[in-house]
Amino acid sequence: MAIASSLRKAATSVLKAVGGDVTIRRVTTGAYNTTTGVIGETTSDTTIKGFVEDVNAREVSDLIQADDRRLTIAASSLTYTPTTADRVVIESVTYQIISIKTDEQNNTAISYELILRA
Repeated sequence: MAIASSLRKAATSVLKAVGGDVTIRRVTTGAYNTTTGVIGETTSDTTIKGFVEDVNAREVSDLIQADDRRLTIAASSLTYTPTTADRVVIESVTYQIISIKTDEQNNTAISYELILRA
């Protein structure tokens, strides 16, 4: 457990030093409105530091497209695990989360790698 704790601290420190501000928008589903036929949603925003980069050309597949972006964030920056229902806002552009990869040590989340699509 000591290694996982040290890795979490290191990931947080590195991303604070080299990362930029990103907003993770947590989306929770609300009630179904029978009149409009729409399911309501509630959002809450958390601004954290993250490292954004483009995906490599060799990673393009049925799931990942050439114009997608990769965001790496420290797991300790969030009090919850992000899901594909959540969104990310970077410089006023809202991205959909396509996939999430969790880097772990001893069943403890160290960082999350999110594939984003505008």
